Amino acid sequence: MAREFFISSYLFLFNIFFSIFKHLPLKDKTVLVTSFGDNINHVRKQCLQETDHELIILVTGSCRVDFSESVREQVLKFETVNLIQSIKSIYHLATARVIFVDNYFGFLAVTEFNSDVKVVQLWHAAGAIKRFGLHDPTIQSRSVRAHKRFRAVYQRFTHVVIGSDQMGDIFKQAFGLSESQLLKTGIPRTDFFFDQDRVQKAVESVTIKHPQIKGKKVILYAPTFRDSEIGSAGLHLDLEPLYKAFRETHVILLRLHPVVRRGFSIDKYSDFIIDASNYPSMNQLLTVADYLISDYSSIPFEFSLLNRPMIFYSYDLDDYVDERGFWADYEANMPGPVVTSTEGIVEHILADDFNLAKVKQFADEWNTYSTGQSAKSVVNAIYKN
Repeated sequence: MAREFFISSYLFLFNIFFSIFKHLPLKDKTVLVTSFGDNINHVRKQCLQETDHELIILVTGSCRVDFSESVREQVLKFETVNLIQSIKSIYHLATARVIFVDNYFGFLAVTEFNSDVKVVQLWHAAGAIKRFGLHDPTIQSRSVRAHKRFRAVYQRFTHVVIGSDQMGDIFKQAFGLSESQLLKTGIPRTDFFFDQDRVQKAVESVTIKHPQIKGKKVILYAPTFRDSEIGSAGLHLDLEPLYKAFRETHVILLRLHPVVRRGFSIDKYSDFIIDASNYPSMNQLLTVADYLISDYSSIPFEFSLLNRPMIFYSYDLDDYVDERGFWADYEANMPGPVVTSTEGIVEHILADDFNLAKVKQFADEWNTYSTGQSAKSVVNAIYKN
Protein backbone atom coordinates (compact mmCIF):
# COMPACT_ATOMS: atom_id res chain seq x y z
CA MET A 1 0.00 0.00 0.00
CA ALA A 2 2.77 2.42 0.97
CA ARG A 3 4.69 1.49 -2.17
CA GLU A 4 1.71 2.22 -4.39
CA PHE A 5 1.11 5.55 -2.64
CA PHE A 6 4.72 6.61 -3.18
CA ILE A 7 4.67 5.63 -6.87
CA SER A 8 1.36 7.38 -7.51
CA SER A 9 2.55 10.54 -5.73
CA TYR A 10 5.79 10.59 -7.71
CA LEU A 11 4.00 10.13 -11.03
CA PHE A 12 1.46 12.80 -10.14
CA LEU A 13 4.22 15.36 -9.62
CA PHE A 14 6.09 14.12 -12.67
CA ASN A 15 2.99 14.61 -14.81
CA ILE A 16 2.49 18.18 -13.58
CA PHE A 17 5.96 19.24 -14.71
CA PHE A 18 5.76 17.20 -17.92
CA SER A 19 2.41 18.78 -18.87
CA ILE A 20 3.86 22.26 -18.41
CA PHE A 21 7.02 21.57 -20.43
CA LYS A 22 5.10 19.76 -23.17
CA HIS A 23 3.70 23.10 -24.35
CA LEU A 24 7.20 24.16 -25.38
CA PRO A 25 8.40 23.45 -28.95
CA LEU A 26 10.16 20.18 -29.70
CA LYS A 27 13.88 20.46 -30.36
CA ASP A 28 16.34 18.42 -32.41
CA LYS A 29 17.31 16.59 -29.29
CA THR A 30 17.64 12.96 -28.20
CA VAL A 31 17.18 11.82 -24.62
CA LEU A 32 18.73 8.51 -23.56
CA VAL A 33 17.46 7.06 -20.27
CA THR A 34 19.62 4.29 -18.87
CA SER A 35 19.94 1.97 -15.92
CA PHE A 36 22.31 -0.48 -17.65
CA GLY A 37 24.36 1.61 -20.06
CA ASP A 38 25.82 -0.69 -22.71
CA ASN A 39 23.14 -0.46 -25.40
CA ILE A 40 22.62 3.24 -24.71
CA ASN A 41 26.34 3.89 -25.01
CA HIS A 42 26.59 2.21 -28.41
CA VAL A 43 23.60 4.15 -29.74
CA ARG A 44 24.91 7.38 -28.21
CA LYS A 45 28.22 7.08 -30.07
CA GLN A 46 26.41 6.39 -33.34
CA CYS A 47 24.09 9.37 -32.81
CA LEU A 48 27.12 11.63 -32.45
CA GLN A 49 28.39 10.40 -35.82
CA GLU A 50 25.14 10.21 -37.78
CA THR A 51 22.95 13.03 -36.42
CA ASP A 52 23.22 16.66 -35.34
CA HIS A 53 20.97 16.16 -32.30
CA GLU A 54 21.85 17.39 -28.87
CA LEU A 55 22.11 14.36 -26.57
CA ILE A 56 20.79 14.30 -23.01
CA ILE A 57 21.78 11.21 -21.01
CA LEU A 58 19.64 10.49 -17.94
CA VAL A 59 21.52 8.08 -15.68
CA THR A 60 20.00 6.10 -12.82
CA GLY A 61 21.95 4.96 -9.78
CA SER A 62 22.36 1.36 -10.99
CA CYS A 63 24.13 2.30 -14.23
CA ARG A 64 27.78 1.17 -14.28
CA VAL A 65 28.83 3.07 -17.41
CA ASP A 66 30.53 6.39 -16.70
CA PHE A 67 29.11 8.88 -19.19
CA SER A 68 30.99 12.14 -19.70
CA GLU A 69 29.67 15.42 -21.02
CA SER A 70 30.87 16.96 -24.28
CA VAL A 71 29.94 19.88 -26.52
CA ARG A 72 26.77 18.09 -27.65
CA GLU A 73 26.12 15.96 -24.58
CA GLN A 74 24.68 16.66 -21.17
CA VAL A 75 24.55 14.07 -18.38
CA LEU A 76 21.94 14.28 -15.63
CA LYS A 77 21.35 12.07 -12.61
CA PHE A 78 17.84 10.72 -13.01
CA GLU A 79 17.09 10.22 -9.34
CA THR A 80 14.27 11.62 -7.20
CA VAL A 81 16.73 12.70 -4.50
CA ASN A 82 18.19 15.29 -6.86
CA LEU A 83 15.25 17.65 -7.40
CA ILE A 84 16.90 20.17 -9.74
CA GLN A 85 18.32 17.54 -12.08
CA SER A 86 15.01 15.64 -11.99
CA ILE A 87 13.09 18.72 -13.15
CA LYS A 88 15.68 19.35 -15.87
CA SER A 89 15.28 15.71 -16.94
CA ILE A 90 11.52 16.08 -17.25
CA TYR A 91 11.98 19.22 -19.34
CA HIS A 92 14.26 17.39 -21.77
CA LEU A 93 11.90 14.42 -22.00
CA ALA A 94 9.01 16.74 -22.86
CA THR A 95 10.90 18.62 -25.58
CA ALA A 96 12.91 15.87 -27.32
CA ARG A 97 12.09 14.35 -30.70
CA VAL A 98 13.66 10.97 -29.92
CA ILE A 99 13.83 9.06 -26.64
CA PHE A 100 15.77 5.85 -26.01
CA VAL A 101 15.25 3.74 -22.90
CA ASP A 102 16.91 0.47 -21.86
CA ASN A 103 14.55 -0.76 -19.14
CA TYR A 104 11.07 -0.46 -17.68
CA PHE A 105 10.64 3.14 -16.50
CA GLY A 106 7.41 3.94 -14.67
CA PHE A 107 7.45 7.63 -15.61
CA LEU A 108 6.42 6.65 -19.14
CA ALA A 109 2.95 5.89 -17.80
CA VAL A 110 2.22 9.62 -17.50
CA THR A 111 4.16 10.96 -20.50
CA GLU A 112 1.78 11.39 -23.40
CA PHE A 113 4.25 12.51 -26.03
CA ASN A 114 3.44 14.40 -29.18
CA SER A 115 2.54 12.11 -32.07
CA ASP A 116 5.82 12.62 -33.93
CA VAL A 117 8.04 11.75 -30.94
CA LYS A 118 9.77 8.39 -31.22
CA VAL A 119 10.22 6.31 -28.06
CA VAL A 120 12.64 3.43 -28.63
CA GLN A 121 12.98 0.55 -26.18
CA LEU A 122 16.52 -0.85 -26.49
CA TRP A 123 16.01 -3.17 -23.51
CA HIS A 124 19.06 -4.61 -21.78
CA ALA A 125 19.13 -8.18 -23.06
CA ALA A 126 19.46 -9.97 -26.39
CA GLY A 127 17.22 -12.81 -25.23
CA ALA A 128 15.04 -13.90 -22.34
CA ILE A 129 14.75 -16.98 -20.16
CA LYS A 130 12.49 -15.83 -17.32
CA ARG A 131 9.09 -14.25 -17.92
CA PHE A 132 8.68 -10.50 -17.57
CA GLY A 133 6.22 -7.76 -18.40
CA LEU A 134 2.59 -8.80 -18.59
CA HIS A 135 3.61 -12.45 -18.14
CA ASP A 136 5.65 -11.93 -14.97
CA PRO A 137 3.94 -14.05 -12.27
CA THR A 138 5.16 -11.69 -9.56
CA ILE A 139 2.83 -8.90 -10.72
CA GLN A 140 -0.32 -10.93 -10.08
CA SER A 141 -0.60 -9.62 -6.54
CA ARG A 142 -0.21 -5.99 -7.62
CA SER A 143 -3.16 -3.62 -7.66
CA VAL A 144 -5.44 -2.83 -10.60
CA ARG A 145 -3.86 0.63 -10.72
CA ALA A 146 -0.40 -0.94 -11.03
CA HIS A 147 -1.50 -3.17 -13.91
CA LYS A 148 -2.98 -0.18 -15.70
CA ARG A 149 0.32 1.63 -15.21
CA PHE A 150 2.33 -1.27 -16.63
CA ARG A 151 0.24 -1.28 -19.81
CA ALA A 152 0.51 2.49 -20.13
CA VAL A 153 4.31 2.24 -20.04
CA TYR A 154 4.39 -0.45 -22.73
CA GLN A 155 2.05 1.54 -24.95
CA ARG A 156 4.54 4.40 -25.11
CA PHE A 157 7.06 2.38 -27.13
CA THR A 158 6.91 3.32 -30.79
CA HIS A 159 9.78 0.93 -31.52
CA VAL A 160 11.31 -2.04 -29.70
CA VAL A 161 14.71 -3.24 -30.90
CA ILE A 162 15.16 -6.99 -31.35
CA GLY A 163 17.98 -9.31 -32.33
CA SER A 164 15.82 -12.28 -33.33
CA ASP A 165 12.28 -13.26 -34.18
CA GLN A 166 12.21 -15.36 -31.01
CA MET A 167 12.78 -12.25 -28.91
CA GLY A 168 10.23 -10.42 -31.01
CA ASP A 169 7.58 -13.00 -30.14
CA ILE A 170 8.46 -12.65 -26.45
CA PHE A 171 8.18 -8.86 -26.58
CA LYS A 172 4.80 -9.08 -28.28
CA GLN A 173 3.55 -11.17 -25.37
CA ALA A 174 5.37 -9.32 -22.60
CA PHE A 175 4.52 -5.80 -23.75
CA GLY A 176 1.39 -6.36 -25.82
CA LEU A 177 3.11 -5.15 -29.01
CA SER A 178 2.24 -5.47 -32.66
CA GLU A 179 4.65 -6.72 -35.33
CA SER A 180 4.97 -3.19 -36.74
CA GLN A 181 6.59 -1.94 -33.51
CA LEU A 182 9.51 -4.38 -33.76
CA LEU A 183 12.76 -2.95 -35.09
CA LYS A 184 14.79 -5.82 -36.56
CA THR A 185 18.19 -4.18 -36.42
CA GLY A 186 19.98 -6.39 -33.91
CA ILE A 187 21.18 -5.43 -30.43
CA PRO A 188 23.63 -2.48 -30.44
CA ARG A 189 25.95 -3.76 -27.74
CA THR A 190 26.59 -6.99 -29.68
CA ASP A 191 28.48 -4.96 -32.31
CA PHE A 192 31.42 -5.20 -29.94
CA PHE A 193 31.82 -8.95 -30.46
CA PHE A 194 32.25 -8.55 -34.22
CA ASP A 195 35.18 -6.14 -33.87
CA GLN A 196 38.28 -8.19 -33.12
CA ASP A 197 40.41 -5.14 -32.37
CA ARG A 198 37.98 -4.00 -29.68
CA VAL A 199 37.77 -7.51 -28.28
CA GLN A 200 41.56 -7.74 -28.00
CA LYS A 201 41.79 -4.31 -26.39
CA ALA A 202 39.11 -5.38 -23.91
CA VAL A 203 41.13 -8.45 -22.95
CA GLU A 204 44.15 -6.23 -22.35
CA SER A 205 42.09 -3.73 -20.35
CA VAL A 206 40.59 -6.35 -18.03
CA THR A 207 43.97 -8.01 -17.56
CA ILE A 208 45.55 -4.70 -16.55
CA LYS A 209 42.73 -4.11 -14.06
CA HIS A 210 42.89 -7.67 -12.71
CA PRO A 211 46.44 -8.99 -13.31
CA GLN A 212 45.63 -12.14 -11.29
CA ILE A 213 43.95 -13.60 -14.39
CA LYS A 214 47.12 -13.59 -16.46
CA GLY A 215 48.16 -17.13 -17.32
CA LYS A 216 45.00 -18.61 -15.76
CA LYS A 217 41.74 -19.96 -17.08
CA VAL A 218 38.90 -17.62 -16.16
CA ILE A 219 35.53 -18.77 -14.82
CA LEU A 220 33.01 -15.94 -14.88
CA TYR A 221 30.17 -16.42 -12.42
CA ALA A 222 27.30 -14.05 -13.26
CA PRO A 223 24.03 -15.03 -11.58
CA THR A 224 20.80 -13.11 -11.96
CA PHE A 225 19.07 -11.63 -8.94
CA ARG A 226 16.29 -13.27 -6.99
CA ASP A 227 13.47 -11.01 -5.84
CA SER A 228 14.15 -12.05 -2.24
CA GLU A 229 17.80 -10.99 -2.56
CA ILE A 230 17.41 -7.44 -3.84
CA GLY A 231 19.68 -5.40 -1.60
CA SER A 232 21.80 -8.30 -0.34
CA ALA A 233 22.71 -11.56 -2.07
CA GLY A 234 24.30 -14.82 -1.00
CA LEU A 235 26.82 -16.56 -3.23
CA HIS A 236 25.21 -20.03 -3.19
CA LEU A 237 28.45 -21.63 -4.37
CA ASP A 238 30.46 -24.04 -2.25
CA LEU A 239 33.82 -22.39 -2.75
CA GLU A 240 35.95 -25.06 -1.12
CA PRO A 241 35.64 -27.77 -3.85
CA LEU A 242 36.19 -25.11 -6.54
CA TYR A 243 39.26 -23.87 -4.72
CA LYS A 244 40.71 -27.34 -4.26
CA ALA A 245 40.15 -28.30 -7.90
CA PHE A 246 41.19 -25.10 -9.67
CA ARG A 247 43.24 -22.79 -7.44
CA GLU A 248 46.45 -23.49 -9.37
CA THR A 249 45.02 -23.16 -12.86
CA HIS A 250 41.87 -20.99 -12.73
CA VAL A 251 40.44 -17.83 -11.22
CA ILE A 252 36.81 -16.91 -10.67
CA LEU A 253 35.48 -13.52 -11.72
CA LEU A 254 32.36 -12.70 -9.72
CA ARG A 255 29.76 -10.43 -11.32
CA LEU A 256 26.66 -9.67 -9.25
CA HIS A 257 23.53 -8.10 -10.72
CA PRO A 258 23.47 -4.27 -10.28
CA VAL A 259 20.41 -4.31 -7.99
CA VAL A 260 22.09 -6.41 -5.30
CA ARG A 261 24.95 -5.95 -2.88
CA ARG A 262 27.30 -8.67 -1.73
CA GLY A 263 26.01 -10.25 1.47
CA PHE A 264 28.97 -12.61 2.00
CA SER A 265 32.74 -12.57 2.36
CA ILE A 266 35.31 -13.92 -0.09
CA ASP A 267 38.37 -12.77 1.84
CA LYS A 268 39.51 -16.35 2.45
CA TYR A 269 39.77 -16.90 -1.30
CA SER A 270 41.18 -13.53 -2.33
CA ASP A 271 43.85 -15.19 -4.48
CA PHE A 272 41.19 -17.18 -6.34
CA ILE A 273 38.03 -15.04 -6.51
CA ILE A 274 37.95 -11.53 -7.94
CA ASP A 275 34.87 -9.39 -7.32
CA ALA A 276 34.27 -7.66 -10.67
CA SER A 277 30.72 -6.60 -9.85
CA ASN A 278 31.56 -2.93 -10.31
CA TYR A 279 33.52 -3.36 -13.51
CA PRO A 280 31.81 -0.95 -15.95
CA SER A 281 31.52 -3.26 -18.98
CA MET A 282 30.07 -6.74 -18.97
CA ASN A 283 31.13 -7.14 -22.61
CA GLN A 284 34.76 -6.68 -21.63
CA LEU A 285 34.51 -9.24 -18.84
CA LEU A 286 33.04 -11.76 -21.27
CA THR A 287 36.11 -11.51 -23.52
CA VAL A 288 38.41 -12.95 -20.83
CA ALA A 289 36.02 -15.69 -19.70
CA ASP A 290 36.93 -19.22 -20.70
CA TYR A 291 33.74 -20.47 -19.02
CA LEU A 292 30.52 -18.72 -18.10
CA ILE A 293 28.52 -19.93 -15.14
CA SER A 294 25.08 -18.39 -15.06
CA ASP A 295 21.50 -19.41 -14.33
CA TYR A 296 18.47 -17.47 -15.60
CA SER A 297 20.37 -14.36 -16.69
CA SER A 298 20.33 -13.00 -20.25
CA ILE A 299 24.15 -12.88 -20.41
CA PRO A 300 24.45 -16.25 -22.24
CA PHE A 301 22.76 -14.75 -25.31
CA GLU A 302 25.69 -12.39 -25.83
CA PHE A 303 28.37 -14.79 -24.57
CA SER A 304 27.25 -17.38 -27.13
CA LEU A 305 28.68 -15.12 -29.86
CA LEU A 306 32.14 -16.05 -28.52
CA ASN A 307 31.30 -19.77 -28.87
CA ARG A 308 32.71 -20.74 -25.48
CA PRO A 309 31.52 -23.20 -22.81
CA MET A 310 28.66 -22.38 -20.44
CA ILE A 311 27.33 -24.09 -17.33
CA PHE A 312 23.90 -23.28 -15.91
CA TYR A 313 24.04 -23.46 -12.13
CA SER A 314 20.36 -23.62 -11.20
CA TYR A 315 20.38 -24.67 -7.58
CA ASP A 316 16.82 -23.38 -7.07
CA LEU A 317 15.31 -24.42 -10.41
CA ASP A 318 11.99 -25.76 -9.12
CA ASP A 319 11.36 -22.75 -6.91
CA TYR A 320 12.33 -20.32 -9.67
CA VAL A 321 9.97 -21.96 -12.14
CA ASP A 322 7.12 -21.48 -9.69
CA GLU A 323 8.03 -17.91 -8.78
CA ARG A 324 9.08 -16.42 -12.13
CA GLY A 325 8.32 -18.93 -14.87
CA PHE A 326 10.16 -19.47 -18.17
CA TRP A 327 9.28 -18.73 -21.77
CA ALA A 328 10.37 -22.22 -22.85
CA ASP A 329 11.64 -25.51 -21.44
CA TYR A 330 14.73 -24.44 -19.54
CA GLU A 331 16.78 -27.64 -19.44
CA ALA A 332 16.05 -28.50 -23.07
CA ASN A 333 17.01 -25.09 -24.44
CA MET A 334 20.11 -24.09 -22.52
CA PRO A 335 23.33 -24.43 -24.59
CA GLY A 336 25.25 -26.14 -21.83
CA PRO A 337 24.89 -28.55 -18.91
CA VAL A 338 22.35 -27.64 -16.22
CA VAL A 339 23.64 -28.48 -12.72
CA THR A 340 22.25 -28.02 -9.23
CA SER A 341 25.45 -28.33 -7.20
CA THR A 342 28.99 -26.96 -7.13
CA GLU A 343 30.25 -30.53 -7.61
CA GLY A 344 28.45 -30.57 -10.95
CA ILE A 345 30.36 -27.48 -12.04
CA VAL A 346 33.67 -29.05 -11.07
CA GLU A 347 32.88 -32.30 -12.88
CA HIS A 348 31.96 -30.65 -16.19
CA ILE A 349 35.00 -28.37 -16.25
CA LEU A 350 37.39 -31.22 -15.40
CA ALA A 351 35.80 -33.46 -18.03
CA ASP A 352 35.70 -30.64 -20.60
CA ASP A 353 32.16 -31.83 -21.25
CA PHE A 354 30.73 -29.16 -23.56
CA ASN A 355 28.87 -29.15 -26.88
CA LEU A 356 30.03 -26.04 -28.71
CA ALA A 357 27.88 -26.89 -31.74
CA LYS A 358 24.86 -26.34 -29.50
CA VAL A 359 26.32 -23.01 -28.37
CA LYS A 360 26.71 -21.97 -32.04
CA GLN A 361 23.13 -22.96 -32.80
CA PHE A 362 21.92 -20.99 -29.77
CA ALA A 363 23.88 -17.92 -30.93
CA ASP A 364 22.45 -18.13 -34.45
CA GLU A 365 18.87 -18.45 -33.21
CA TRP A 366 18.98 -15.54 -30.78
CA ASN A 367 21.27 -13.14 -32.67
CA THR A 368 19.81 -13.38 -36.17
CA TYR A 369 19.82 -9.63 -36.79
CA SER A 370 22.92 -8.86 -34.73
CA THR A 371 25.67 -8.89 -37.34
CA GLY A 372 28.05 -6.17 -36.20
CA GLN A 373 26.23 -3.08 -37.50
CA SER A 374 23.26 -2.91 -35.14
CA ALA A 375 23.90 0.54 -33.64
CA LYS A 376 24.19 2.05 -37.11
CA SER A 377 21.05 0.22 -38.26
CA VAL A 378 19.07 1.49 -35.24
CA VAL A 379 20.13 5.10 -35.81
CA ASN A 380 19.43 4.92 -39.55
CA ALA A 381 15.98 3.46 -38.93
CA ILE A 382 15.01 6.10 -36.36
CA TYR A 383 16.53 9.21 -37.88
CA LYS A 384 16.73 8.56 -41.61
CA ASN A 385 13.88 6.20 -42.49
